[in-house]
Amino acid sequence: MEDTQAVGSDQKNTQPGATPDMRALNDLIIKESAFIDLIKQEMKKVIIGQEHMGDRLLIALLADGHILLEGVPGLAKTLAINTLSKTVKADFSRVQFTPDLLPADLVGTTIYNAKTGEFSNKKGPLFANFVLADEINRAPAKVQSALLESMQERQVTIAEKTYPLPKPFMVLATQNPVEQEGTYPLPEAQVDRFMLKVVLDYPKREEEKLIIRNNIAAGGFPTPNQVCTPDDIVKAREVVRQIYMDEKIEKYIVDIVYATREPEEFNLGNYSRMITFGASPRASISMALAAKAYAFINHRGYVIPEDVRAVCKDVMRHRIGLSYEAEAENITAEQIINEILNIVEVP
Repeated sequence: MEDTQAVGSDQKNTQPGATPDMRALNDLIIKESAFIDLIKQEMKKVIIGQEHMGDRLLIALLADGHILLEGVPGLAKTLAINTLSKTVKADFSRVQFTPDLLPADLVGTTIYNAKTGEFSNKKGPLFANFVLADEINRAPAKVQSALLESMQERQVTIAEKTYPLPKPFMVLATQNPVEQEGTYPLPEAQVDRFMLKVVLDYPKREEEKLIIRNNIAAGGFPTPNQVCTPDDIVKAREVVRQIYMDEKIEKYIVDIVYATREPEEFNLGNYSRMITFGASPRASISMALAAKAYAFINHRGYVIPEDVRAVCKDVMRHRIGLSYEAEAENITAEQIINEILNIVEVP
């Protein structure tokens, strides 16, 4: 990573919108992104199929974001997250969200020491690099809101004392879309904190055969090897932000997001009654960072429109408010996003 600072300083001295030395930047990205292929290889030892989920986990990790995985039980959501933490050799913490969970069960609490007669703060499971919030919609709003400070400010406050969280820090939440009894839907402010929302589907037939073999093999379940450290991830995040994004790509991102707010401007007036609120500026930021991270895992030093289109649904699907009319007509956020991508001019 010794070339990182040099390229970064060159870019800081250029004018906004100026094109950096693309050859030097590409060489840097190819060199610094080599460990991504190693992570993928190790994850494929354990996770059969679900490549989309694996790539999105890496995008969230490299873009310093959080990810929400939605799918029925048994699709390897928890296993994928645990496997990723082992390849990075990071601290992994799992919290099973239940209706009786308390905020102190996440952030920590103040305890009294009878011997010393003093109070001390005991840190909760949020103090880890990877925090798995399993079935996050099973806990009430007061518990969900305990995650807000950690997800946004990367810090936790216990009894008026603030503690920084370790780097890297990422919340990986799962939720089951099928059984809604006894669940608490995430409020919009909470959902918006997740950079990506990934909807998982069942594996293919051939993939499921391999899944069976892996799980009943006499040698036991494959174990992933560590291929990088948390420091490598922190350094890679700095390199990701240096990836070149042309002003036309920026405009493309803004147009996509703006089309959810003003559909009429893009000849999508029929969707104006379907959308109660459009995506926030956080969506624009997340899409730009996710597109850069996608370019990084593809060993490219610049963003192309296909990068934006590849991450668009995962960035946007949870940031569009649907009206009752849309639900009555079975109009989904994915349908609206597809229509927007078909209408908005590609640079």
